[in-house]
Amino acid sequence: MITDDGLPIPRRHWATLTMALAITLAVLDGAIANIALPTIAEELQVSAAASIWVVNAYQIAVTIALLPLASLGDIYGYRRVFKIGLAVFTAASLACALSDSLVMLSIARIIQGFGAAGIMSVNAALVRYIYPRDRLGRGIAMVALTVAVSSAISPSIAAAVLSVASWHWLFAINVPIGILGLLTSGTLPRTDRAAHRFDVGSAFLNALTFGLVIAGIDGLGHGENPIRVGAELAVAALAGIVLVRRQLSRPAPLLPIDLLRLPVFALSIATSICSFIAAALALVSLPFYLQTILGRSQVETGLLMTPWPVTVAIVAPIAGRLADRYSAGVLGGIGLVIFAVGLALTAGLPIHPTSADIVWRMIICGFGFALFQSPNNRAMIGAAPRHRSGAAGGMLSTARLLGQTTGALLVGMIFGLLPGMGAGTTVALIVAACFAGAAALVSCARMVDFPAPSRAAPDIPIE
Repeated sequence: MITDDGLPIPRRHWATLTMALAITLAVLDGAIANIALPTIAEELQVSAAASIWVVNAYQIAVTIALLPLASLGDIYGYRRVFKIGLAVFTAASLACALSDSLVMLSIARIIQGFGAAGIMSVNAALVRYIYPRDRLGRGIAMVALTVAVSSAISPSIAAAVLSVASWHWLFAINVPIGILGLLTSGTLPRTDRAAHRFDVGSAFLNALTFGLVIAGIDGLGHGENPIRVGAELAVAALAGIVLVRRQLSRPAPLLPIDLLRLPVFALSIATSICSFIAAALALVSLPFYLQTILGRSQVETGLLMTPWPVTVAIVAPIAGRLADRYSAGVLGGIGLVIFAVGLALTAGLPIHPTSADIVWRMIICGFGFALFQSPNNRAMIGAAPRHRSGAAGGMLSTARLLGQTTGALLVGMIFGLLPGMGAGTTVALIVAACFAGAAALVSCARMVDFPAPSRAAPDIPIE
């Protein structure tokens, strides 16, 4: 049955549990493989550079599949795409656990990435059908809470598993959780289906554009041949231009140009990209500073940075409730100013900081980020017509990945230009604070009363 204003209780709780299980799997597998790379490289007898493909294969697959799978969700139903994505992810996890070569593991990780994209591309759209309109912010906050907790526990889970078992078990533990999610997935709502057909040509151009962008950015970060990197980015730009021109004539484009005509949606996307660039600049650069300059161990580094995601986990539900009552522009602006202040304070750490000096700064960063994230995501999903929720959710995830990838690239460039790790981290944090400040300004721009776009869909909600 298609729900008009959320699911009844207790079905809503079971659907929420299903979403949380699947999102946890997707987030964990995006992070735990990083921890296991040295072990995987040693056991499979491959170089460290070659083992990076265990991470890259997953990341590229997720990125190129998000928007096409979101479009398929609009056409065939979000529940169907979610369930297939979870089934593919679970089966691919078993294949990863059984892999005995880098080639087999990389292929399994590509398939696993497509499954994760099926989960991530439609989860925000499903939240819109699971929760009533007046509680949508709480539903979005649930996703943010799940992501934050999964991110916080991923290093500990990876370390705990590797201390008692081989790296294969990092993927094997996904199987029973995935099966449990599939068993409860019948509680997810059936959703409206769009009448348009899937655009295969646009899906190919999308894969070419985002795949080459990620490959080019990764190549810049790892010092690959500049001619090759330049060629990849040039082809990506050309494919992107063709993709955009193709979307202009589509009533429901795969790359949601129609939604980007909505000022609130476009500003929310820009806010998300800038904020995730800022977060990535900090989260990628700080471990180098803590371990190389301060001499902290890997365990100590993880513990010192954990207050950030833990604070997000605590504040996200509160921010979600506030998002149902107050403007995302105001909440996001306040949160991002706090985030920028936290980053600036972290850049100004004393020469010999104590653990307390680091922890309270991480708490400020986490508080500001959490206050922005749920209201911003709610604004993105709420600004789109109901039948375009999948496209909006796909763009939400794409903006996050684009911001994270760009931030990581900037860290590599800054470290390459500056002589010392300490100076590099300080500059990275200052640049992060600038991006957070810019995101705050963009967020506040959403408080302007924009006129309705002339080509917007007729059922765009006024929220």
